[in-house]
Amino acid sequence: MATVLSTSIDVCFNPQHPDTKKHNPFLKPSSLRQSRTTTRKLNISCTSSKQPKTLEEEPITKTPSLSEQLKPLSATTLRQEEQTHVLSKPKSVWVNPTRPKRSVLSLQRQKRSAYSYNPQIKDLRAFAQKLNGTGFVEKSEFLAVLDEIPHPPSRDNALLVLNSLREWQKTHMFFDWVKSKNLFPMETIFYNVTMKSLRFGRQFQLIEAMALEMVEDGVELDNITYSTIITCAKRCNLYDKAIEWFERMYKTGLMPDEVTYSAILDVYSKSGKVEEVLSLYERAVATGWKPDAIAFSVLGKMFGEAGDYDGIRYVLQEMKSMDVKPNVVVYNTLLEAMGRAGKPGLARSLFNEMLESGLDPNEKTLTALVKIYGKARWAKDALQLWEEMKGKKWPMDFILYNTLLNMCADIGLEEEAERLFDDMKESGGCKPDSFSYTAMLNIYGSGGKAEKAMKLFEEMLEAGVQVNVMGCTCLVQCLGKAKRIDDLVNVFETSIQRGVKPDDRLCGCLLSVMALCESSEDAEKVMGCLERANQKLVAFVKLIVDEKTEFETVKEEFKLVINGTQVEARRPFCNCLIDICRGKKQHERAHELLYLGTLFGLYPGLHNKTVKEWSLDVRSLSVGAAETALEEWMRTLANIVRRQEDLPELFLAQTGTGTHRFSQGLANSFASHLEQLAAPFKPSDRAGIFVATKEDLVSWLESKFPPLVASQA
Repeated sequence: MATVLSTSIDVCFNPQHPDTKKHNPFLKPSSLRQSRTTTRKLNISCTSSKQPKTLEEEPITKTPSLSEQLKPLSATTLRQEEQTHVLSKPKSVWVNPTRPKRSVLSLQRQKRSAYSYNPQIKDLRAFAQKLNGTGFVEKSEFLAVLDEIPHPPSRDNALLVLNSLREWQKTHMFFDWVKSKNLFPMETIFYNVTMKSLRFGRQFQLIEAMALEMVEDGVELDNITYSTIITCAKRCNLYDKAIEWFERMYKTGLMPDEVTYSAILDVYSKSGKVEEVLSLYERAVATGWKPDAIAFSVLGKMFGEAGDYDGIRYVLQEMKSMDVKPNVVVYNTLLEAMGRAGKPGLARSLFNEMLESGLDPNEKTLTALVKIYGKARWAKDALQLWEEMKGKKWPMDFILYNTLLNMCADIGLEEEAERLFDDMKESGGCKPDSFSYTAMLNIYGSGGKAEKAMKLFEEMLEAGVQVNVMGCTCLVQCLGKAKRIDDLVNVFETSIQRGVKPDDRLCGCLLSVMALCESSEDAEKVMGCLERANQKLVAFVKLIVDEKTEFETVKEEFKLVINGTQVEARRPFCNCLIDICRGKKQHERAHELLYLGTLFGLYPGLHNKTVKEWSLDVRSLSVGAAETALEEWMRTLANIVRRQEDLPELFLAQTGTGTHRFSQGLANSFASHLEQLAAPFKPSDRAGIFVATKEDLVSWLESKFPPLVASQA
């Protein structure tokens, strides 16, 4: 017969023990407080059927299970809880439902002392208010005021005053004053409060000096310290310093929090270190960091500036995988990134996704989307968006209105721009400003509506809106094309009186008007305006129209004029100078200027050669410059034919086709010039391209330019 051994184990149950408090689901803080001195003894028995035969046999009895043994205890404990439930109320914690709780990776920050009432707070706050109200004073005067502190500067008193000061100068002087008193050890929190104030003043040198002082004095640098140093360096555009302190933080073993990670990601991004950004991002995620919307905004901006569409997709996928919902700022950043990457369709899809998520776009969102549509020339989508803005009463500001107007100006939507401009006048908070009027002047100027442009200019002056140089340029160009030279002079004089300073673009516009003048009297009027804007340029114009001027002189003076001109205005200057020479019937001088423009790199890509075809690209030239380039090309080809060199089977001349509704382009003028020359170039199936075969062109060159070829020899 099997023997059974019964053993008994006494277990002491003490509710006050911390482990029991942590794991027992039956106990609450109130019941624990009531049963602090209560100790209960449990008897737990275990039986075994396999025992040595030397032991005496005992009668078999049924031993209660562990749950049955604990049942009286649970009933007693619950009854005690019911008795004391009304006597104790757990401490409530308020949670802001609109702001999620921060997820800090490392809580190595300064310890906060328990709150205690300080009867001196009222006096100290009044003293801090007095310091803030005195304005900035000299250090000696400020220190004299500090001696009037109503209570001795203990740790809590000094911290209260330090945290109440607004100007960084006063905060720094008060910190030095407290430190000089040497009444208590300067803890990390004093340095952090002072550094944050200095960060508002962008005083990185002072912050770095304080950090080095902390290291020297053995004061611990925590997350807040490093985050303040790094973010201040970022605001001061000291990216190398920000990276230096971040690496120093890592070496100390202190883990960055989400604020520091987002800041340093932005630093690496602005430094153009894309690989470092991705490496840091992956390393941070591996350590348990969950990126927030700000971090993803930094990544999206970085990929957007690089035009990296794959990178933008990577950001969207990461956000979805980590269940991070984009906010309006993130959507704005990603929309701008889509615009730089040239993805208008994806930008529209992203905007629709934003609306479906329940977020309302702000002015920056709509402005970014309008810019994308305007750049892609999606006029229909842009106008639909405008109607949707009005219907849903989305916020609109000056920038958004002006962006819409500029888009209409670029595409040539005159009627839509007028309706938008009238709507802007009727709106309460967005009256047309200088840029709004400039956009409308640009639209009327491009369409040749000189009368409307002049009325708008007069309305602009009556409304007291400041005239800018761009508006003056648009109006001068419009009046010049309309041959209204007297009005042009009046507009120029009025603009100068209103404070407009002529720039190279306005000077180029006056040059182009000079080339269009049919009478010498009108040309002299325009030259008078140009002389007030750029005397050296007028002197060069007089130099090149003089037939006695030698080429070397023209070359030296041309170099001086071009070097003194902004880069974007150099080629237009050369185009206009060539047009002026052709208007004066000085074709050889025009060829010399074209040669000089090519020599100084103003016409890159003018000639292109492949095995099968040679082409002349005049899309960036004016009408006179394009005609001159064609004649020069024909001279060169005639010499090649005379030398019996190899030629391709096809020749192309590209004038391009203006995408602007009002763009007159080069195609018509270039085609007329080809007809005058009886050149064998014919329009191709593609607009703005003229084609000639080798056989036709060689036959025409041999018949048309024998004297020219001989003179070139």
